[in-house]
Amino acid sequence: MKRKTTVIISLAVIAVFALLSFFVVNSLKKSFYPREYQESVARYSAEFNVPEPLIYAIIKCESDFRPEVVSSAGATGLMQLMPETFDWLAGLCGDGEPIGEITDPDANIKYGTFYLSYLYERFENWDTVLAAYNAGHGRVANWLKDSRYSENGVTLKNIPISETENYVNKVNKSQEQYQKLYYKGE
Repeated sequence: MKRKTTVIISLAVIAVFALLSFFVVNSLKKSFYPREYQESVARYSAEFNVPEPLIYAIIKCESDFRPEVVSSAGATGLMQLMPETFDWLAGLCGDGEPIGEITDPDANIKYGTFYLSYLYERFENWDTVLAAYNAGHGRVANWLKDSRYSENGVTLKNIPISETENYVNKVNKSQEQYQKLYYKGE
């Protein structure tokens, strides 16, 4: 009887430890993959039909959720938009003038998400969209016409710039984490 009780207690301790470990690891992962600006991300995800995990992944990879960050090239804000692109997107989106400053999280998320939607309408493939978001849509359009980089004019079998290839992989890995942590049932 004593041995049975010891085994049961041991199994219970192991189960509790496993459960606690799961919650600690999950909580730690969520701290590395936060979901700040949820209202803006949800609104523009729905409005422009761009998956929320993708928006969060891009914000994570581009700015690590720092709205004031400016790259050496001048890309600014959460989704790292160039000022000219930000203004162009405001017009294309029908706003005429931007709804806020480029560092305003809501405005940056709106136009960054709109840009992803615009690129998806043009390229119809998320990896191609990510390459265009990083390297420019004109450059990617040329790659798609080149048989060294695309066999079908839609998907890239090869990305000729290693920075862009790394970016696509990084965003995809981040998106997978967001999907696992927050969107399991979808």
